[in-house]
Amino acid sequence: MNQHHYVAIMAGGIGSRFWPKSRTSYPKQFLDILNTGKTLIQWTYDRYADFISPDNIFVVTSEEYVSIVKEQLPQLKPENIVAEPSRKNTAPCVAYISFKLAQIDPEASLIVAPSDHLILDNEEFKTVTLKALDFADHHKSFVTLGIKPTYPNTGYGYIQHEDELSENNIYKVKLFTEKPNLELAKTFIASGDFLWNAGIFIWKIKEVLLAFEKYQPEMYELFAVEQEKFNTKEEKALIERIYPQCTNISIDFAIMEKANNVYVIPSSFGWSDLGTWNSAYDNLEKDYLGNAVAGENVMVIDAVKCMVSASHEKLVVLQGLDDFIVVDTDDVLLICKKDKEQEIKEYVAEVKRNKGDQYL
Repeated sequence: MNQHHYVAIMAGGIGSRFWPKSRTSYPKQFLDILNTGKTLIQWTYDRYADFISPDNIFVVTSEEYVSIVKEQLPQLKPENIVAEPSRKNTAPCVAYISFKLAQIDPEASLIVAPSDHLILDNEEFKTVTLKALDFADHHKSFVTLGIKPTYPNTGYGYIQHEDELSENNIYKVKLFTEKPNLELAKTFIASGDFLWNAGIFIWKIKEVLLAFEKYQPEMYELFAVEQEKFNTKEEKALIERIYPQCTNISIDFAIMEKANNVYVIPSSFGWSDLGTWNSAYDNLEKDYLGNAVAGENVMVIDAVKCMVSASHEKLVVLQGLDDFIVVDTDDVLLICKKDKEQEIKEYVAEVKRNKGDQYL
């Protein structure tokens, strides 16, 4: 293992589209969404521990989740849990871990990765990621992993790449684009030069800090002024002072869409962002009527193509539903048409307005 290779697993999100299973106090990255015996963050840690030294694996999360990370990843060094005092999107998160690592290892190369994605082919993922690290190590560039699209998904961002191959199946990025409507997504697929954006980025620390200085000078300055305090007992107070002043912006908008040295590797390693109940449905085994059931005590009678999630303790009997999401927890029961799942966020907002925060 290369001792200059690091990974930062981002685990601060609240996973609202997986409500009511995912709650603000215990979001989806800490849940066993697919009934595998491991939570999503445990799968993510194990995936990287196969080729990144455990000493070099960091988890960036919200202060309120630090105890959950310690519980679920007892093998992780406590000092490798990086606590954010507030949610400010991914750019401040990346700036924080980058300045911190720059003090530890100026020659570090970093993988920035979500904690809650599904990857089925770990060997292929390892091969592609090591290729990306090697490219970033030898070029002043950023590398992202683009997923070869299999259908016109409107829930993913897309990456368009140049036609000309740079080297070894690595292409220069032409354009990042947000979630398209269906017609535009079909156009992207037909063109052959668009990939799904998996949100996994690889770069040298020194290069991403230069990019922050160029494209986000105000944020850069906040972290740079007292950077000698990182990895000392003064770090916590420093971050609590810095974070409220940071712009709430994603790393995609802040850096990747502005930089002209971004490359992408078209990849196929069984990826899903597991962002919605439909994506869970797609990745669960189904019965002969197309029902996907997570829960050992669920009985399905004359129901087809349903996504059902329930505790192992409660008996749930489902009859007559067609193409529904049914999620049962101790205090909430959600029954929703599968084609309305993108509106679950709106339902959560409505619950908040009518019932306060107790069910969130």
